[in-house]
Amino acid sequence: MDAIQIDNFQKQYGSRYAVKGVSFSIHFGELFGLIGPDGAGKTTLIRSVCSLLPPDGGIIKINEMDVYQNISAIRNILGYMPQHFSLYQDLSVEQNLHFFADLYQVPQVSLKDKLEQLYHFSRLEPFKKRKAGALSGGMKQKLALSCALIHTPEVLILDEPTYGIDPVSRQELWEMLHTLQKENITILVSTAYMEEADQCDRIALMHQGKISSLGSPSQLKNAYPYPLYRVSGRDFFPLKKFFLKLPQVHSIQLFGDSIHISFAQKPNETDWEHWKKKTNHILTEWNLLSPSIEDCFIEFTRNSR
Repeated sequence: MDAIQIDNFQKQYGSRYAVKGVSFSIHFGELFGLIGPDGAGKTTLIRSVCSLLPPDGGIIKINEMDVYQNISAIRNILGYMPQHFSLYQDLSVEQNLHFFADLYQVPQVSLKDKLEQLYHFSRLEPFKKRKAGALSGGMKQKLALSCALIHTPEVLILDEPTYGIDPVSRQELWEMLHTLQKENITILVSTAYMEEADQCDRIALMHQGKISSLGSPSQLKNAYPYPLYRVSGRDFFPLKKFFLKLPQVHSIQLFGDSIHISFAQKPNETDWEHWKKKTNHILTEWNLLSPSIEDCFIEFTRNSR
């Protein structure tokens, strides 16, 4: 039995499918990542798992309970943190926590200890009298996470929790999620930041409403089928144009200050020296590269575009 089971789920708006034929399961105590760009269908799927959107096909279960037939029971064991900050801006940190404690009917006898635990966990106690609207982006996300945890859920679902916050706050939020996982909380988190995939036990790469690949980050990287190189040069435009004409080149993508080039067959050093001369030494450096999740995403979604 898995914590979350999704079987052939689909959701459409008019004639357009936001999610189509998605199936996967999440193990108890797992930190599972739903990885994909904006518009991939992540939020639609997340909201459906939380019973906020009814399906147009397929089944979603949490702890073997259908999320649309057992809504009250599901919401008692589920913590949900939406994509955008949705707490009460005019209420203080403390007041927001008390509001959600009342909403989830947290017993008063245990509320004091729970609040102390969450303040320690989030480091928000020095700011508990501050209005939510006056918090920084990272602190708002910590407050939203604390409110989602107020009733001690078994399953925690977060929709792009690190979107728009600074790198330090992003790292702190992931550290908080790893701490929660050690308490055997099952976590489903979505993100458009490909590099965050390495924070997860397993991931599903989502594109245009479908899952293109699923597995651990290392499994997906090992499944990348082509030799990949990081290529640098003095002028990217003619360099990219040159490699696009080579029949042995499989794909070319710009990555910051370099180009990632995959080949049908691994080139040898003689090939590189020849290409260096052919480009009038615009080509300056080449290094065999281990693929990133972003490389994998681009490759594994090529056929679905």
